[in-house]
Amino acid sequence: MLASILLFTSLFTLVIALDNGLALTPTMGWRNWERFRCEVDCETYPNDCIGERLFMDMADAIVASGFKAAGYEYVLLDDCWPAPHRDSSGRLQADPKRFPHGIKALADYIHSKGLKFGIYEDFGKKTCAGYIGSEFYLQTDAQTFADWGADLVFFDHCYAAAKDMKYGFPIMEFFLNKTGRPMIFTCPWPMDNRIQHIKPDFPAIRKTCNMWRIYNDIEDSWDSVIGIINWWSKDWYNMSAYHGPGGWNNPDMIVVGNFGLSPDQEKVHFGMWCIFAAPLLLANDLRSINNRSKALLLNKRLLAINQDPLGIQGKPIQMVGKLLTD
Repeated sequence: MLASILLFTSLFTLVIALDNGLALTPTMGWRNWERFRCEVDCETYPNDCIGERLFMDMADAIVASGFKAAGYEYVLLDDCWPAPHRDSSGRLQADPKRFPHGIKALADYIHSKGLKFGIYEDFGKKTCAGYIGSEFYLQTDAQTFADWGADLVFFDHCYAAAKDMKYGFPIMEFFLNKTGRPMIFTCPWPMDNRIQHIKPDFPAIRKTCNMWRIYNDIEDSWDSVIGIINWWSKDWYNMSAYHGPGGWNNPDMIVVGNFGLSPDQEKVHFGMWCIFAAPLLLANDLRSINNRSKALLLNKRLLAINQDPLGIQGKPIQMVGKLLTD
């Protein structure tokens, strides 16, 4: 299947990390976006819409199916959760039909399972899906997330000015830390730099975020997966030198167990993310995942590579033939 062979190695590099004591190994968990997107029609799709039931179901499945025992501990609520307007105090609120008990109750349920809760927002006026953003409300939203019991905040970059990124993400990180609640902070700062053809300030990024997106969103296809692998092998601006405990280059979610990859392609996908020491955020339906894909995601030897405490990102040392394409 593979038209070439890439050999990867690792070199130890000492870098300065965001000093919040979190994400000392790559974050492991489940995130809804690639599989469930922004489905908000709960009448037609009651089991698959972005609502509290979906996330409670996934928390249950993480525990019952052995994923929690293997180290998958975060349940991440992505875009499309907010109501159209803030409340009278200027605080964010969840869509009342899809989250009738509110985000705090959902976080409490996830915590009751021994898991951790993550939430999504955007630095701009709107989220990437067009929901209300955090612009001009950074401190209020940071405190709201802490009050709700968030353990991770994914802060996106849509509908924001590129020139503001170098100020906005550090400010949000400051406000999150000011709450006193430990929360992993993940951002797409270098991804925006790449889009704008700006050399990323990786030292500043690493001091601000615990993990950061750089390249394109993953899709449930081999072309997408191999495109990310090929791009990652170029080590853009020596990004691997800034990767390690406390701060991680993030090649995006794991789509093993969906529809677009063959069994061998799933092995390449998951194996390479483990070699990259990448965050392992599953984007699939754990309620119905097949046994073959499940066994791959729970492979103890692969997870040991990914969770090695040195946290070194694998890099290519030799290429035989052309880049992987088929």
